[in-house]
Amino acid sequence: MAVKPIRLFGDPVLRTPAEPVKDFDKELRQLVKDLTDTMIDAPGAGLAAPQLGVGLRVFTYYVDDRLGHVVNPTLDLTDEQETGDEGCLSLPGLAFPTPRSVGVVAKGYNMHGEPITLEGTHLLARCVQHETDHLDGILFIDRMDPEQRKAAMKAVREAEWFGDPAPVVKQSPHRTFGKAI
Repeated sequence: MAVKPIRLFGDPVLRTPAEPVKDFDKELRQLVKDLTDTMIDAPGAGLAAPQLGVGLRVFTYYVDDRLGHVVNPTLDLTDEQETGDEGCLSLPGLAFPTPRSVGVVAKGYNMHGEPITLEGTHLLARCVQHETDHLDGILFIDRMDPEQRKAAMKAVREAEWFGDPAPVVKQSPHRTFGKAI
């Protein structure tokens, strides 16, 4: 098992847009394995490469017994929106109502460079949007209205992990999106 430390809020890599993957090689396959192992161990519904300190456009997901990954994703979103509790492995123990599109079609590649399409609604759509945001240097708290974001930032500053270096984060065993992504 290749469980890696998860970068926490405040680490600059989380605010840096990731670079597209160009080489579909052994290193990429190892990164996908590390992301998958770390996500499952945490446990989380998704994990993006920047959360492990790697600036590449790759994420993994595990939602409704669907396990997979997407390299270099592009998203088509539905116009319909919903607000639901959302958490993040890089902001452990915190969850806040966050607006997202109800549905998504993600196009990208698997770790072997083969084209893939991932379609989902509700929780899977939320996860795909959340992880793709990580690849763009965006955190879910950036999606909140100013008043909610202010309350979220207060909770972040009060969290016992705030300001810590990147430890391996353990979450509750619940795999709900609001608990750990």
